[in-house]
Amino acid sequence: MDDSAALSSLDRRFLNVLRWRGAVQALILLAVAGIGELILVDQGLMHGLAAIPALAIGAWLTVVAPARKFSHWGFALDDRELQVAHGWLMRVHTIVPIGRVQHIDLSQGPIERACGVATVVLHTAGTDHSRVAVPGLSRAAAEAVRDRIRAAIGASPW
Repeated sequence: MDDSAALSSLDRRFLNVLRWRGAVQALILLAVAGIGELILVDQGLMHGLAAIPALAIGAWLTVVAPARKFSHWGFALDDRELQVAHGWLMRVHTIVPIGRVQHIDLSQGPIERACGVATVVLHTAGTDHSRVAVPGLSRAAAEAVRDRIRAAIGASPW
């Protein structure tokens, strides 16, 4: 059963957030590979043993992985529940009944702010999966989701 047909996609600008995050990871990897290159060359080994694989992995982290990750995210909100699905190999589909939400956060890191997207975070009672996040919504959409859930919580009989 594929539930992704009923789910809405995230804002396309979130793809840029994922690319920037991948670029940061790639830069860290390349810095470590640069140090590895210095050590390997000092040992008399040929150039590129660390740099070439690091460049390939960095390109994958920046170009390929973000698009794949973005395409496997979705969410749906109705009057009773929020559904969030993500992942390709390990598909996670979380359903949060609105009446179980204790509080709601809206967050934006510096990259998200620059790209114009935000993350809605729902907190519920319990320990496992008590925090459910919907990243990659436009700021206006995130505020609308937050306000809709807040109104539903106020109307909930629980």
